Amino acid sequence: MKTIWITGANGQLGSEIRELSTSQTAHNFIFTDVNELDITDYNAVASFVIKREIDALINCAAHTAVDSAETETEKADAVNHLAVGHLARIVKENDLAFIHISTDYVFDGRASEPYKETDAPNPKSVYGRTKLDGENAILKLNPARTLIIRTSWMYSSYGSNFVKTMLRLGSEMEEIMVVDDQVGSPTYARDLAKAVLAMLPNLNAPNTEIYHYANTGKCTWCEFAEAIFDIAKIKVRTNPIPTTEYPTPARRPTYSVLSTEKIIRDFGIEIPEWKEALKKCLNRKKLKPTQ
Repeated sequence: MKTIWITGANGQLGSEIRELSTSQTAHNFIFTDVNELDITDYNAVASFVIKREIDALINCAAHTAVDSAETETEKADAVNHLAVGHLARIVKENDLAFIHISTDYVFDGRASEPYKETDAPNPKSVYGRTKLDGENAILKLNPARTLIIRTSWMYSSYGSNFVKTMLRLGSEMEEIMVVDDQVGSPTYARDLAKAVLAMLPNLNAPNTEIYHYANTGKCTWCEFAEAIFDIAKIKVRTNPIPTTEYPTPARRPTYSVLSTEKIIRDFGIEIPEWKEALKKCLNRKKLKPTQ
């Protein structure tokens, strides 16, 4: 029985992995969040790995508050970059399997076709830059049996996210304005969690590899909102607006569709279409609007 450690356990992806892990009797899962273990503390993490005899690590921890990261630069860098470097070093020293979750924000959004893993990153926000720095910290050490998985537009029945915000707004308002000139692929965290758990036993590569995972298909934020209201049977009028009418501290990629050809080819992963994934999420009894 292998011991698998999941950081960021109270986030969207960590919570989905925790729920799915109850049926994974072949492994011992350990879940921590910042309250249990601060991953920016190298000595604490190194001691934890040895004491708990960790075999594999799934790093779901991140500073994901995209807009606040613009002013909380040191905090974002500590979690998204420096801590990831600590983890990569400990992974290499102890020969662990390692999956690290990254983001579409490492790209600038100027593409017109799905981003491949080989496309050059060019982040336009502090969040994107610090996440890319975290990726590079791993790649510099190049531990074996390590995957960096970039994902996009993640939502879940846990935590705060776009889906739950739309459910709340839809119940409170007759019409809402939603950005309609940013294109991406919504990703149901539960689908990504299933993929991560399926991939973990098959990490055999001698070098670090980058993969992309998102539900198939693409939409704008406005189209995403309309699908949420349609499936949830909420009557609300959506008014599409350009990004210029909804300014935010952090720049969002205009186009962040990710190519998933590599992960499908190498691991045989079946990826659901985004609207079907959304239906599954909205049908889960735990899904409640964000307050």
